[in-house]
Parts: sequence; structure tokens; C-alpha cells
Amino acid sequence: MVAFLLAAVLLALFAIGAARDLRRLGNAVLLGLAVAAVAAGLLGELDRLPPGAARAAADALPAAAVLAVVAVAVLLVGNGLVMLRREGGRPVNLLPLLAGLAGLALIGLLWTAARIDSKPLHAAAAAALLVAGHLAFLLLCFLGYSALYGRLPPPRDVDFVLALGAGLDEGDRVPPLLAARLDLALALCRAQAEQGPPPVLVVSGGKGGDEQLSEAEAMARYAAEQGHPADAVLREDRSRNTEENLRFSDLLMREQRPEYRCTVVTSNFHVLRTALAARHAGVPGQVVGAPTAGWYWPGAVLREFGALLLAYPRTNAGAVLLLVLLGSTAGWRP
Repeated sequence: MVAFLLAAVLLALFAIGAARDLRRLGNAVLLGLAVAAVAAGLLGELDRLPPGAARAAADALPAAAVLAVVAVAVLLVGNGLVMLRREGGRPVNLLPLLAGLAGLALIGLLWTAARIDSKPLHAAAAAALLVAGHLAFLLLCFLGYSALYGRLPPPRDVDFVLALGAGLDEGDRVPPLLAARLDLALALCRAQAEQGPPPVLVVSGGKGGDEQLSEAEAMARYAAEQGHPADAVLREDRSRNTEENLRFSDLLMREQRPEYRCTVVTSNFHVLRTALAARHAGVPGQVVGAPTAGWYWPGAVLREFGALLLAYPRTNAGAVLLLVLLGSTAGWRP
């Protein structure tokens, strides 16, 4: 009962935070804690089952958890190999492979520690389990809230639709990832135009060292090829990352309309981090995500999750250090 009451309180806090601003990382954590409290409450209810059923459930849950970890790890290893074949050996493309191998290594460490009477090994296993649990919880919070936020319908009465750049192929061509963003941005512009004044399309992206023109220029050309009026496009061609996309585009939009409202368009894996960055930059708008190829999505999500962890270095480093100390202490005890 206590766990369910705690879940209700956490859900109430989540609702308050979401009502204030959907673009808050705290919303994701509160929702995750509420779900965890409900799960804990349901586990507590196992005692109400008949003894045989309760024992079977208690035995099945750890086995199911191990199988789930192994399955996810194997899938990540497979996806990592696909990423390497399709995208090359850049460090960022190694993330699914490394995450999958880390999951298998954790299972191996726990299995070994359960069979060998060694205090250092038990301490290492306990510390690794706590850190892995912490990271897994945060990742599930990120995935869950990203999915929830990404399903919210975009507003239809905005002044601008801002499409974020994503690199060019062969120095001057819009790749499929960026084309999906532009297609969604253009669809939003057309949908609003059918009901009232059309929004202005803002294309944002500077020129990389290996690119022949700015991403904004390539995006504007793509929009023109799709029939979008050239005089209804604003180009932001100085930015080098998401934060600059938003900050520089905000300046352009405020020049046109100081009290503007906008919708920001990116890829579905990038929605939550973009929403957090938009809130930080003071951009008054929600974020929507374009679909991404299935084989590309896991690595992209891990990259986004890693970037969020690095955005709060002291908090996450402190949490990991504390968990390592707690796990090591608990594992060392007889």
C-alpha cells in the first residue's frame, strides 16, 4: 500500500511538472520513479498469492530479468555490427556494440561471483550491478518520456516551423535522415496553410568542413523541389550543433516576430534532448520527431542518452561514485 501511495504522489508531481513545461528532464525521472513504485507495489502483492504460485513467481522473475538482459545485449551487438558495416568505424557507431558487450560482461561477472567465494569479486559484482541498474533506470526514463513526448500532437497555429540540419551526403545532397525531417516540416506547413495563415519554414544548419554548401542552403533547395515557396523560407546557416541551431534560429525568428511561436522538427531519437535544449535557449515551441530507419535508431538513442549524461557531469559522476562505494561495501561483507 505504501508503494502505491508513493506512486500516486510521484504521478501528481509529474503532472504538475508537465503542466508547467513538458520540456523538463525532471518529468522523465518522476514518471520513471512512479512506474518503479507501482512495480514495487505489485511485487509486494506476491505474498497474497498461494504459496506455490508465489514461489514460482519469485523464481521466474530473476530468470526473466536475466533473459531480457541477454536478449537486449545480443540485439545490441547485432545492431552494432550492422552500424559498423553501414556507417563505418567511427567511435559513435561503436556504442551499440559496446553496450551489448557490457551487458554480456555484466551477466558473466554476476554468474562468476555467484559461484566463487571471493570478497573482491563480490564487491566488484555488487558495484557493477548497482551502476548498471542506475544507468538502465535512467535510460528507461529517457525512452519512456521520449516516446510519450513524441506522441503529443504539434500545435497548428504557429508562426514558424523550424527544421534542424543533420549533415549532407557527398557535400551537397540531403540524406534520407534530413529528408525525413524536411518532409515532416513541409507537411506541418501545408496542414496549417489549409486552415489559416501558413507558417514560415526555417531551415537551420551551417557548412561543415567537408561540405560544399551550408546545410540550410541544401535544405532550402530541397524544400523548393517539393514545391514550397522560396519566399516562405528563412535560412540559418551559421550553426554547428543543436544548441546553435536553436539559438541562432531564435534570433532570426524574433527579428520577424518578437512574440513568435514555433514547432521544431528533428528526428524521433533526438526529440527529448532537443526539447530540453529549446527550453534552455528560450525557444517558445514544442518539438516533433521524424521517423528514422530501424537499424539506425538504437545507436542514435544511445548517443543521445550519453549526451544527456554528459550534460550533468557532476550529478551523474557523484551518483556513480556513491553506488560504487555502496556496492563495494555490501559485496565485501560476509
